[in-house]
Amino acid sequence: MSLQEQFDQAVTDSKNLPERPDNLTLLKIYGLFKQASGGDATGEQPGMTDFVARAKWDAWNNLKGLSRDEAMQQYVDLVNDLKG
Repeated sequence: MSLQEQFDQAVTDSKNLPERPDNLTLLKIYGLFKQASGGDATGEQPGMTDFVARAKWDAWNNLKGLSRDEAMQQYVDLVNDLKG
């Protein structure tokens, strides 16, 4: 199975996890997904008053420079760990 196929399966699996991950893990999942899907973070950092959008953007931006393949692999590994 190719890395892209594993990633696509992990995206599907992430929607059916046995337990909802904690917020920090959810942000890590989000950041890895965005990095694997779109590369480095784009756009302006959301303002301090938009806590959720800012946390998501920061989680994505913290992965700046991580290759698409490495982001996909980390995403797959994390989701597989969460599946148990």
